[in-house]
Amino acid sequence: MSRVGKKPILIPDNTKVFFKNRVITIQGKNGTLEKSIPSAVNLKIEKETVNVSIDKNDRNSRSLHGLTRSLIANMVSGVSEGFERRLEINGIGYRAAMQGNSIVLNLGYSHPINFDLPDGISASIEKNIIKLFGIDKEKLGLVSAAIRRLRPPEPYKGKGIKYAEERIQRKAGKTGTK
Repeated sequence: MSRVGKKPILIPDNTKVFFKNRVITIQGKNGTLEKSIPSAVNLKIEKETVNVSIDKNDRNSRSLHGLTRSLIANMVSGVSEGFERRLEINGIGYRAAMQGNSIVLNLGYSHPINFDLPDGISASIEKNIIKLFGIDKEKLGLVSAAIRRLRPPEPYKGKGIKYAEERIQRKAGKTGTK
């Protein structure tokens, strides 16, 4: 049995959980999320908790047990609180600006890059930090990784886009012979 899968998921007061036709729907103050649940996993919804269980004890069911519990817990916290991801831009002349629902990035290329934000993701920019907000943790991670991929940080000067909590392992440059 999965240790993560055994833990009950607490439902906040302003959040509603529905489970019908193998699809779980979670409504909260920030929005609504839906996810289909694998047939190897069972859900038991009580007043304040959701419990995830499995019927068979085979390898596939055990692996889906903890995964499903984590995904549902992320959905509950997303619709009640939301998620934030911070990206930091480092480099001379590197900057970002909001233009409608897209981010305009100047990253040292010969042209600016327009990055359109998908539905459910919003952003704000302060100096060299891009703050991304969303209720879907998976979508937020994919968008932040796509922005980071536009100019990943390089190890010599640290120029590029990195996660705010990320630490870049710096390398020493060339040394001239005397």
